[in-house]
Amino acid sequence: MACQDWANAKAAYRFFSNDRVNEADILSGHFEATNERFAATDGPILVLHDTTEFSFQRDRTQPIGITHKVFAQRDKRGRPRLHTVCGILMHSSLALTPEGLPLGIAAIKFWSRKKFKGCNALKKKINPTRVPIEKKESIRWLENLRQSTATLDDPARCVHIGDRESDIYELFCAAQEIGTHFLVRTCVDRLAGDGNHTVADDMAKAKLRGQHRIEVRDVHGNPSIAVIDIKFEKLRLLPPIGKQKQYPPLELTVIHAQERGKPKNRKPIDWKLITDLPVKSCKDAIEKLQWYALRWKIEVFHKILKSGCKAEDSKLRTAERLVNLISVFCIVSWRIFWMTMLNRAAPHAAPTLALTATEINLLDRFVPDKAKPSNRKSISRYLIKIARLGGYLARANDPAPGNIVMWRGLSRLANIEMGASAGRNCG
Repeated sequence: MACQDWANAKAAYRFFSNDRVNEADILSGHFEATNERFAATDGPILVLHDTTEFSFQRDRTQPIGITHKVFAQRDKRGRPRLHTVCGILMHSSLALTPEGLPLGIAAIKFWSRKKFKGCNALKKKINPTRVPIEKKESIRWLENLRQSTATLDDPARCVHIGDRESDIYELFCAAQEIGTHFLVRTCVDRLAGDGNHTVADDMAKAKLRGQHRIEVRDVHGNPSIAVIDIKFEKLRLLPPIGKQKQYPPLELTVIHAQERGKPKNRKPIDWKLITDLPVKSCKDAIEKLQWYALRWKIEVFHKILKSGCKAEDSKLRTAERLVNLISVFCIVSWRIFWMTMLNRAAPHAAPTLALTATEINLLDRFVPDKAKPSNRKSISRYLIKIARLGGYLARANDPAPGNIVMWRGLSRLANIEMGASAGRNCG
């Protein structure tokens, strides 16, 4: 349907299967545009990093690769049967303002588990901390750190944010080497000071610096107020024992946010963050906690890729073709996410910032305003119209439209534009 006829569909198949086309070529223009949007802003920019899996139903896994094996069922003798999940993995880096506006993708990496199968077997025989980072799947965190920093071209303004999987000492050293910053949720109790004690020992002795109240929701969506105790301490961290000759000790700040009491229907908040950014007051610590809380937005980006663009429904046969297709979907997904957040971050901007003149005219014609419009046209007015095409009711007390109604509305707007074009051609 997107290609409209067989000739264009065949051209698309040839494009995705062309050996001279790869994800770097497809995304190069988007990376440049991300850099331009980054340069047009001031202050720190958060670079969110995370990994996601794309699973596909295939009879043969070899052309695509595998991600992992899962328990399926037991045979007649009661022995477990393992099911091989066919798919590819993607590690993406999304540039975001502290207000939550996504500026674009800054780095991306695709791979399958076949490459690291030998290393996984090696880690069963020796301590994983002694395996060189270059032989681990975790190298993706360092590669995207360097690529995203190079894309944005201003290391001092970048704050790289990752979950507990990114708690890698080599990543801390790499960030220091290229002059950028990081904020990571830590899960490793590292050696600190002179090596006779750990980070947990120091944080247990650290004094309480303040409290912070936030609204949270339980598993049923019911809101409540959580009271969080905040500690932070600047510590001298040591590298893993097997790598102390390769990497130097680092002066980093550890922030511990722990909820008081035991809440019902949800887990208590217990965050331990590690950063090279200065934290001199409770206000600074709260700011870093709020930055880390924005990490979930990259999960939203991945959700748009899978649920909105239906990336896992593709029937392309090889990993290379799927990677090219997903790279195109990444740009589409970012645009949906950007337009959703633009309605909240810059509602009074001009509509031409995100829409063409044809799209604006079609929205004026097919989606009438509920109230008398003002003379000044704003981006928010037209993004609400797109959301209404996707099922948004736009009642007075309704929250701002989300990504789901936005991608539905944009899809319907594309069909309307296609119909209008066909009508003009038919006279």
